[in-house]
Amino acid sequence: MAIKQLLTVARRSPIRLCLNQAIRLASSAVAAVSPFTTPVTSSHPLPQVMPYDNAAETVKSKLKKLENPELRFLKYASPHPILASHDHILSSPETRITTLPNGLRVATESNLSAKTATIGVWIDAGSRFESDSTNGTAHFLEHMLFKGTERRSRTELEEEIENIGGQLNAYTTREHITFYAKVLDTNVNQALDILADMLQNSEFNKERINQERQVILREMQEVEGQTQEVVLDHLHATAFQHTPLGRTILGPAQNIKSITRDDLQNFIKTHFTAPKIVIAAAGAVKHEEIVEQVKNLFTNLSSDSTSTSELVAKEPANFTGSEVRMIDDDLPLAQFAIAFEGASWTDPDSVALMVMQTMLGSWNKSIGGGKHMGSELAQKVAINEIAESIMTFNSNYKDTGLFGIYAVAKPDCLDDLAHAIMYAVTKLAYRVSEDDVTRARNQLKSSLLLNLNGTTPVVEDIGRQLLTYGRRIPTAELFARIDAVDASAIGQVANKYIYDKDMAISAIGPIQELPDYNWFRRRTYWNRY
Repeated sequence: MAIKQLLTVARRSPIRLCLNQAIRLASSAVAAVSPFTTPVTSSHPLPQVMPYDNAAETVKSKLKKLENPELRFLKYASPHPILASHDHILSSPETRITTLPNGLRVATESNLSAKTATIGVWIDAGSRFESDSTNGTAHFLEHMLFKGTERRSRTELEEEIENIGGQLNAYTTREHITFYAKVLDTNVNQALDILADMLQNSEFNKERINQERQVILREMQEVEGQTQEVVLDHLHATAFQHTPLGRTILGPAQNIKSITRDDLQNFIKTHFTAPKIVIAAAGAVKHEEIVEQVKNLFTNLSSDSTSTSELVAKEPANFTGSEVRMIDDDLPLAQFAIAFEGASWTDPDSVALMVMQTMLGSWNKSIGGGKHMGSELAQKVAINEIAESIMTFNSNYKDTGLFGIYAVAKPDCLDDLAHAIMYAVTKLAYRVSEDDVTRARNQLKSSLLLNLNGTTPVVEDIGRQLLTYGRRIPTAELFARIDAVDASAIGQVANKYIYDKDMAISAIGPIQELPDYNWFRRRTYWNRY
């Protein structure tokens, strides 16, 4: 149509046709014929669109979707969460506790409708209570408890627990040693007898000790291949340097090669005392029967009243702002952890830090779903694809703690990821919405309940709480403490532990692009003008 108009005008007044009109008509004609040509609306040519302009527009559109989510998602999940009621928790099973004359505590939670039970021994001792020369003894001792007693050889011990279809396990942490058995309801007394025999009558045969050295050295090699374990061990080493809490649980290789039978027996004599031990049971158990069995079986324990709190007071865990970096270009991904000094188990701020941990959240690329999670940090990481995974952690100890984030990312994403993490963490000290806090409180309470599904998690909860709090906190009380945390409390705690505070950093892999310590330190506060 435009070409016809041009020809008509040219025929009617070929002399009066101005050049500009001809150009405009010709341009519109070409635009009508070719849809791939940009129409010319002025005498100045339009700038050429570059690829990075398109990339910027793409990111803007993603951020716009983040700020204004589609209604079809909000249709099924309200953006304004309501605090869930947990009044039904008041009817949860009672935890009964009996303290024997020698200081040994027995705690049970009965569920007579269950067909299984878990019985365990929790000892208030771990790698933290070792010296530099004996570091690794607690973990070594955990291994040796399974190598035979005066009544049962190693083979007899393994066959007896297998013949009743039971499971026997143990683990060592920086502050606790635990070993427990899970059995059918008809084998509870037999399992308790096995645990008492292992704790009091283990034979530390020199030949067995030498064999176990090689097993632990191989275990150390396996742990060194698990990058996350290496990063977190180095994080403790730099955060609590020159203190017992900075030592590893396995200990150095030279100690493993030199630990003797006397070292193991001295550790038992010093730390395996009745006031430091909790016998816990859950499931198909009766409290009176368990107490009576414990009185008859656990008769050789020392009643030394030296508490772990006194040992901690002699060598407290002082936090040091510092970093450790291990550049290894052979690793495909960079892994790093950033941590602030946290709260102890008994510190009232520990509950608020638990809520903050839930608010920051965790995310893994393999599970997806991050674009619509409640955590703003998880949303940014997922939408911009700047990490493979992130994990917020809150580790508590008797006198201190670690609160931080562990992340895995490609080398070219480290700068963006570091910025996103520090922005999300520092924002807790400045701007927190009640909706985010309510959502985190609901998530935290649900996760605590879900983690207590089964007799083994219940027993672990009982044993740990008796060693850390001196009692088991009822679920209703714990939930009330969580519900008392509001946006104001989050701001106060974040100002206490995060705002303008030193941090510890541990990183490994191709980390050349990870910002330096001063960069992170400057972003613990915002400059406002």
